[in-house]
Amino acid sequence: MQIRFRNLLVLATVILFASCTQSNTLGKLIPKEAAIVVHVDGKSLSAKLPWEEIKQNPLFKEAYGDSSIPVAMKSILNNPDSAGIDTKSDLLFFAQKDSIGGYVVFEGTVKDENLFKAFNKQVTENGTESEKDGVNFISKSPLCVGFTKDKFVYLFDAPQMNQLDALSKRMQQDSIDVAPAKPRDIGAACKAIFALKEDNSLAKNEKFSKLLKETGDIHFWMNTEELSKGAASNPMMAMVNMDKLYKGSLTTATINFDNGKITVNAKSYVGEELATIYKKYSGGKISEDMIKRMPGKDVVGLMAINFKPEGIRELLKMTNLDGIANMGLTYVGFTMDDFIKANKGDVLFGVSDLTIKTDSVKYNFPGQDEFSSAREKPEFNFVFATSIGDKDAFNKLINAGKKLGSKELGDSSKAPFAYNSNGTYFTIANSKENADKYLAGTNAGFDFINKINGQAFGGYLNLQLLLKTFETQATKDSSAKIAYDASLKLWDNILMKGGDFTDGGITQTVEINLMDKTTNSLKQLNQYVAKLGEVYKAQKEKRKAEMAGMEDVAPAVDTIAPAPSAKRK
Repeated sequence: MQIRFRNLLVLATVILFASCTQSNTLGKLIPKEAAIVVHVDGKSLSAKLPWEEIKQNPLFKEAYGDSSIPVAMKSILNNPDSAGIDTKSDLLFFAQKDSIGGYVVFEGTVKDENLFKAFNKQVTENGTESEKDGVNFISKSPLCVGFTKDKFVYLFDAPQMNQLDALSKRMQQDSIDVAPAKPRDIGAACKAIFALKEDNSLAKNEKFSKLLKETGDIHFWMNTEELSKGAASNPMMAMVNMDKLYKGSLTTATINFDNGKITVNAKSYVGEELATIYKKYSGGKISEDMIKRMPGKDVVGLMAINFKPEGIRELLKMTNLDGIANMGLTYVGFTMDDFIKANKGDVLFGVSDLTIKTDSVKYNFPGQDEFSSAREKPEFNFVFATSIGDKDAFNKLINAGKKLGSKELGDSSKAPFAYNSNGTYFTIANSKENADKYLAGTNAGFDFINKINGQAFGGYLNLQLLLKTFETQATKDSSAKIAYDASLKLWDNILMKGGDFTDGGITQTVEINLMDKTTNSLKQLNQYVAKLGEVYKAQKEKRKAEMAGMEDVAPAVDTIAPAPSAKRK
């Protein structure tokens, strides 16, 4: 039986939704250089969304009914335990880059060794079996599975990861020829996972251990330094010291599926030099006053940032970009010192009152009468605002802006953009009226402010308003309306905040809120996908019927008699 990547993906997906618990030994079979790691708490996920509910999803039924899926894969789709896997134990996934591309690995706990071995002999039909140090291996490219009575490791070759480095090489040379990746000995790679020393694994990594201690249905780990190694070798990147941004760079996150919301708590770690800058220049909080001034009735989206302008100079110096930046700023009429003095460190951008308007567009082609056509286009109010530090220095920035965009910026109420200042704030808006409203501060505030404040970054996106605005465009047929109604019933808004620098990392939180506040979000997502699955199935059957109808139509017959042929002499 030929192994298909789709079947392997099905296997991985099934296990991801059916495994987990926490242990201090989870990192023992993960190389310390792993680029991406995902830990899934299947015990928690299966309690929130039982497998029997997933099986009722139309998309699942569609996949299960596919006659091309092997019997072994259908068996695990019907009952994940039939593969001999402990679906209530930890499951780990990681991706590893190396000199010949990369590989991806799934790890978990064996519940029944005999069932597990029988299942994998079916999946890897005619695969090569071997044994080393009490570990059994079955190899059949691009897969190797290794297992003991307790643990299993699926290793898949992923030569595509070599393309990232190949792109970097193309940028460094005139020729685009890149040597093909060497074939991987997947058996040796799988055996190397079981032979990992603790010092070469994530078992002793403090940040990884700390991540696993955090409450989460899913734990995520991304080693940006490892992912960017190919790009860092580019001479252009080396010239500007971009490697200092990647050195020691890690991102960790936990994902929780709670009642009515999905919460992502993330932390971005940085190297020593970048950490020094963050420590010195972090600690500010976004301005509530600037958010409250946002004009308009319904806010679609908003982003607010607080920063210390002096930190920009240090960051540019670290990356060797200060010279280029100074040259560019001097050209437009001010210096880096002017920019730093001019800004107090608060920035806001917001969009409100989004509507769809029907506009008439006139067309006039040579030799034809003029005609018009209706066109729908979005209209909205927007505001960009920043707090002012030194007024004289800020005036230099304004004068430079006038020179660069004299046609776009102006005081006229008919100009497409307008700006204004009251000495405390400077604002650019889509109209003079909105610029003046912002400076007047007439709004009392919005209910989301207290949910995004308190840190250096805050953001808000009103999904309900976006959906309702585009209702006409999104419900042009019955299938589209079903999908639209399901989306409207599910999504509420997204809240974001972060920026605190603690223990060498920058914290971030993203909260995706759903309309139903009482039902677990994982169940709601499954119901949502099920509804989209019904739409997909209906559209598929409709296309099938249309194709059948086209085949039943008899071909047109040419009834015109052929012209008589000329007589031969």
